[in-house]
Amino acid sequence: MIQVTPDIAIDEREIHEDFIRSSGPGGQNVNKVATAVQLRFDVARSTSLSDDVRQRLFSLARKRITDDGVLIIEARRHRTQGANRLDAVERLVELIRKAALKPTPRRKTRPTLGSKTRRLESKRRRGQVKQTRGRVEGNAD
Repeated sequence: MIQVTPDIAIDEREIHEDFIRSSGPGGQNVNKVATAVQLRFDVARSTSLSDDVRQRLFSLARKRITDDGVLIIEARRHRTQGANRLDAVERLVELIRKAALKPTPRRKTRPTLGSKTRRLESKRRRGQVKQTRGRVEGNAD
């Protein structure tokens, strides 16, 4: 079990890892050894997540979730498979922690009297400037 928050723990059987060849550092090994990790976590069918956390996770990781509801995280920063594996799991945990935080509701505010008067004054000034742009009356001789 991977403990994400005090309330959320993910079973390691819900995470599937595939190892692929990395394009990053690695010298001669980069063409031979599959060090990059492609982590897959089925968000839609996960029993570890509540519905509200699941919805927030869908909105947070919109581009990384497939049509089937599977979150894909690729980790290729490090040269070793183990380090990339830890990096991918840490990124998943961090994403779920962000989704677990409930957003604070927005409180409606009203404009202050000073901001209203400044706005109206600038509109009045702008109107006067535009009024002076009319045609010039005079002799057309």
